[in-house]
Amino acid sequence: MKPKYKCVLIKVSGEAMAGEQKFGINEEMTAETARQLKEVVDAGVKLVVVPGGGNFWRGRSTEMMDRCAADYIGMLGTMMNAIALREALESLGVPSVVQTAIEMDQIAEGFNVRKAKAHLDEGKVVIFGCGTGHPFFSTDTTASLRAIEVGAEVILMAKNVDAVYSDDPATNPDAIRYTHLTHEEVLKQDLKVMDSTAAALCKDNGLAIHVFGLAEENGIMKAICGEEIGTIVE
Repeated sequence: MKPKYKCVLIKVSGEAMAGEQKFGINEEMTAETARQLKEVVDAGVKLVVVPGGGNFWRGRSTEMMDRCAADYIGMLGTMMNAIALREALESLGVPSVVQTAIEMDQIAEGFNVRKAKAHLDEGKVVIFGCGTGHPFFSTDTTASLRAIEVGAEVILMAKNVDAVYSDDPATNPDAIRYTHLTHEEVLKQDLKVMDSTAAALCKDNGLAIHVFGLAEENGIMKAICGEEIGTIVE
Protein backbone atom coordinates (compact mmCIF):
# COMPACT_ATOMS: atom_id res chain seq x y z
CA MET A 1 0.00 0.00 0.00
CA LYS A 2 1.31 3.42 -0.96
CA PRO A 3 0.71 6.32 1.47
CA LYS A 4 -1.63 9.04 0.22
CA TYR A 5 -0.20 11.64 2.62
CA LYS A 6 3.26 12.95 3.54
CA CYS A 7 2.34 14.37 6.96
CA VAL A 8 -0.59 13.33 9.13
CA LEU A 9 -1.93 13.99 12.61
CA ILE A 10 -3.56 11.09 14.42
CA LYS A 11 -6.00 11.79 17.25
CA VAL A 12 -6.10 8.69 19.47
CA SER A 13 -9.05 8.63 21.85
CA GLY A 14 -8.33 7.78 25.46
CA GLU A 15 -11.35 5.46 25.53
CA ALA A 16 -9.90 3.49 22.62
CA MET A 17 -6.56 3.13 24.43
CA ALA A 18 -8.40 1.74 27.46
CA GLY A 19 -9.75 -1.14 25.39
CA GLU A 20 -12.46 -3.33 26.90
CA GLN A 21 -11.47 -2.42 30.45
CA LYS A 22 -12.88 1.10 29.81
CA PHE A 23 -10.43 2.80 32.18
CA GLY A 24 -6.70 3.42 32.31
CA ILE A 25 -4.26 2.12 29.72
CA ASN A 26 -4.71 -1.30 28.14
CA GLU A 27 -1.19 -2.58 27.47
CA GLU A 28 -2.19 -4.75 24.51
CA MET A 29 -4.16 -1.95 22.83
CA THR A 30 -1.32 0.53 23.40
CA ALA A 31 1.24 -1.90 22.00
CA GLU A 32 -0.95 -2.55 18.95
CA THR A 33 -1.42 1.18 18.41
CA ALA A 34 2.37 1.68 18.58
CA ARG A 35 2.88 -1.16 16.08
CA GLN A 36 0.52 0.51 13.62
CA LEU A 37 2.17 3.90 14.14
CA LYS A 38 5.56 2.32 13.43
CA GLU A 39 4.24 1.13 10.05
CA VAL A 40 3.35 4.74 9.23
CA VAL A 41 6.84 5.98 10.12
CA ASP A 42 8.47 3.11 8.22
CA ALA A 43 6.47 4.16 5.15
CA GLY A 44 8.15 7.57 5.29
CA VAL A 45 5.15 9.56 6.56
CA LYS A 46 5.70 12.36 9.08
CA LEU A 47 3.59 11.56 12.12
CA VAL A 48 2.04 13.73 14.83
CA VAL A 49 -0.14 12.25 17.59
CA VAL A 50 -2.64 13.93 19.93
CA PRO A 51 -3.95 11.56 22.62
CA GLY A 52 -7.23 12.13 24.41
CA GLY A 53 -7.65 11.59 28.13
CA GLY A 54 -11.18 10.25 28.52
CA ASN A 55 -9.86 6.93 29.83
CA PHE A 56 -8.74 8.76 32.97
CA TRP A 57 -11.01 11.76 33.32
CA ARG A 58 -13.94 13.27 31.52
CA GLY A 59 -13.94 17.02 32.23
CA ARG A 60 -16.70 17.94 34.64
CA SER A 61 -17.56 20.49 37.26
CA THR A 62 -19.11 19.70 40.64
CA GLU A 63 -19.94 21.55 43.81
CA MET A 64 -16.37 21.08 45.02
CA MET A 65 -14.60 21.66 41.69
CA ASP A 66 -14.97 24.30 39.02
CA ARG A 67 -14.66 23.65 35.28
CA CYS A 68 -11.10 24.99 35.01
CA ALA A 69 -9.78 22.60 37.65
CA ALA A 70 -11.63 19.69 36.06
CA ASP A 71 -10.17 20.50 32.64
CA TYR A 72 -6.64 20.66 34.03
CA ILE A 73 -7.09 17.18 35.51
CA GLY A 74 -8.15 16.01 32.05
CA MET A 75 -5.02 17.55 30.54
CA LEU A 76 -2.87 15.55 32.95
CA GLY A 77 -4.71 12.44 31.75
CA THR A 78 -3.61 13.17 28.18
CA MET A 79 -0.01 13.40 29.39
CA MET A 80 -0.21 9.91 30.90
CA ASN A 81 -1.39 8.59 27.55
CA ALA A 82 1.30 10.57 25.70
CA ILE A 83 4.08 9.13 27.84
CA ALA A 84 2.69 5.60 27.48
CA LEU A 85 2.61 5.96 23.69
CA ARG A 86 6.14 7.36 23.62
CA GLU A 87 7.44 4.41 25.63
CA ALA A 88 5.56 1.90 23.48
CA LEU A 89 6.97 3.47 20.31
CA GLU A 90 10.54 3.64 21.58
CA SER A 91 10.36 -0.01 22.67
CA LEU A 92 9.87 -0.70 18.93
CA GLY A 93 12.84 1.48 17.98
CA VAL A 94 10.78 4.48 16.87
CA PRO A 95 12.31 7.77 18.15
CA SER A 96 9.55 9.85 19.73
CA VAL A 97 9.20 13.17 21.52
CA VAL A 98 6.44 14.37 23.84
CA GLN A 99 5.73 18.09 23.81
CA THR A 100 3.49 19.60 26.45
CA ALA A 101 1.42 22.78 26.48
CA ILE A 102 1.90 22.97 30.27
CA GLU A 103 5.46 23.13 31.58
CA MET A 104 6.76 19.91 33.16
CA ASP A 105 10.44 19.92 32.21
CA GLN A 106 11.32 16.67 33.95
CA ILE A 107 9.14 14.53 31.68
CA ALA A 108 8.42 16.40 28.44
CA GLU A 109 9.57 19.16 26.13
CA GLY A 110 7.62 22.43 26.11
CA PHE A 111 5.46 23.01 23.05
CA ASN A 112 7.38 24.73 20.27
CA VAL A 113 6.14 24.43 16.71
CA ARG A 114 9.57 25.04 15.13
CA LYS A 115 11.12 22.31 17.28
CA ALA A 116 8.20 20.03 16.46
CA LYS A 117 8.78 20.51 12.72
CA ALA A 118 12.50 19.87 13.17
CA HIS A 119 11.74 16.61 15.01
CA LEU A 120 9.41 15.55 12.19
CA ASP A 121 12.10 16.29 9.61
CA GLU A 122 14.43 14.02 11.59
CA GLY A 123 11.92 11.16 11.38
CA LYS A 124 10.70 11.37 14.97
CA VAL A 125 7.10 10.98 16.06
CA VAL A 126 5.85 14.08 17.89
CA ILE A 127 3.19 13.53 20.56
CA PHE A 128 1.36 16.58 21.91
CA GLY A 129 0.12 16.33 25.51
CA CYS A 130 -1.96 18.62 27.75
CA GLY A 131 -4.21 19.81 24.96
CA THR A 132 -3.86 23.51 24.20
CA GLY A 133 -2.91 24.17 27.84
CA HIS A 134 -6.16 26.07 28.39
CA PRO A 135 -9.46 25.00 29.97
CA PHE A 136 -12.64 24.98 27.86
CA PHE A 137 -10.76 23.64 24.80
CA SER A 138 -10.95 19.94 23.96
CA THR A 139 -8.26 17.69 22.53
CA ASP A 140 -10.27 17.80 19.27
CA THR A 141 -9.47 21.51 19.11
CA THR A 142 -5.85 20.70 19.96
CA ALA A 143 -5.71 18.21 17.09
CA SER A 144 -7.11 20.74 14.61
CA LEU A 145 -4.83 23.54 15.79
CA ARG A 146 -1.63 21.47 15.88
CA ALA A 147 -2.37 19.87 12.50
CA ILE A 148 -2.64 23.32 10.94
CA GLU A 149 0.50 24.54 12.72
CA VAL A 150 2.74 21.67 11.60
CA GLY A 151 1.25 21.44 8.09
CA ALA A 152 -0.48 18.07 8.36
CA GLU A 153 -2.65 17.16 5.37
CA VAL A 154 -5.33 15.26 7.30
CA ILE A 155 -6.52 14.47 10.81
CA LEU A 156 -7.00 10.74 11.38
CA MET A 157 -9.38 10.17 14.28
CA ALA A 158 -8.90 6.68 15.73
CA LYS A 159 -11.93 6.13 17.93
CA ASN A 160 -13.72 3.40 19.86
CA VAL A 161 -16.47 3.49 17.15
CA ASP A 162 -15.86 2.58 13.52
CA ALA A 163 -17.37 5.63 11.77
CA VAL A 164 -19.57 8.71 12.14
CA TYR A 165 -23.23 7.98 12.84
CA SER A 166 -26.35 10.14 13.00
CA ASP A 167 -26.84 8.93 16.60
CA ASP A 168 -25.13 6.65 19.10
CA PRO A 169 -25.22 3.20 17.44
CA ALA A 170 -24.88 1.54 20.85
CA THR A 171 -28.29 2.87 21.91
CA ASN A 172 -30.00 3.47 18.56
CA PRO A 173 -29.92 0.52 16.12
CA ASP A 174 -31.45 2.76 13.42
CA ALA A 175 -28.55 5.25 13.51
CA ILE A 176 -27.31 6.08 10.01
CA ARG A 177 -23.68 5.27 9.24
CA TYR A 178 -21.94 7.83 7.03
CA THR A 179 -19.06 7.12 4.65
CA HIS A 180 -18.60 10.67 3.28
CA LEU A 181 -19.54 14.06 4.68
CA THR A 182 -18.68 17.70 4.09
CA HIS A 183 -17.49 20.02 6.84
CA GLU A 184 -20.70 22.00 6.34
CA GLU A 185 -22.86 18.91 6.93
CA VAL A 186 -20.96 18.08 10.12
CA LEU A 187 -21.56 21.56 11.50
CA LYS A 188 -25.18 21.95 10.36
CA GLN A 189 -26.27 18.52 11.58
CA ASP A 190 -24.20 18.80 14.77
CA LEU A 191 -22.69 15.38 14.11
CA LYS A 192 -20.31 14.30 16.85
CA VAL A 193 -17.18 14.03 14.70
CA MET A 194 -15.44 16.57 16.93
CA ASP A 195 -16.50 19.65 18.83
CA SER A 196 -17.79 22.63 16.84
CA THR A 197 -14.69 24.79 17.44
CA ALA A 198 -12.43 22.05 16.06
CA ALA A 199 -14.76 21.33 13.13
CA ALA A 200 -14.89 25.03 12.21
CA LEU A 201 -11.08 25.25 12.29
CA CYS A 202 -10.86 22.30 9.89
CA LYS A 203 -13.51 23.79 7.59
CA ASP A 204 -11.87 27.22 7.48
CA ASN A 205 -8.46 25.72 6.70
CA GLY A 206 -9.56 23.01 4.26
CA LEU A 207 -8.29 20.23 6.52
CA ALA A 208 -9.74 16.77 5.86
CA ILE A 209 -10.83 14.47 8.70
CA HIS A 210 -10.89 10.67 8.53
CA VAL A 211 -12.76 8.86 11.33
CA PHE A 212 -12.31 5.11 11.88
CA GLY A 213 -12.11 2.53 14.64
CA LEU A 214 -8.80 2.04 16.43
CA ALA A 215 -9.66 -1.66 16.69
CA GLU A 216 -9.88 -1.96 12.87
CA GLU A 217 -7.12 -4.35 11.73
CA ASN A 218 -4.32 -2.21 10.26
CA GLY A 219 -6.82 0.66 10.29
CA ILE A 220 -4.25 3.42 10.67
CA MET A 221 -2.25 2.30 7.65
CA LYS A 222 -5.43 1.79 5.61
CA ALA A 223 -6.45 5.37 6.38
CA ILE A 224 -2.95 6.66 5.57
CA CYS A 225 -3.25 5.01 2.17
CA GLY A 226 -6.64 6.60 1.55
CA GLU A 227 -8.77 3.46 1.85
CA GLU A 228 -12.43 4.25 2.44
CA ILE A 229 -12.82 2.81 5.91
CA GLY A 230 -14.94 4.68 8.44
CA THR A 231 -16.01 8.21 7.45
CA ILE A 232 -14.15 10.83 5.44
CA VAL A 233 -15.01 14.52 5.98
CA GLU A 234 -13.68 16.99 3.42
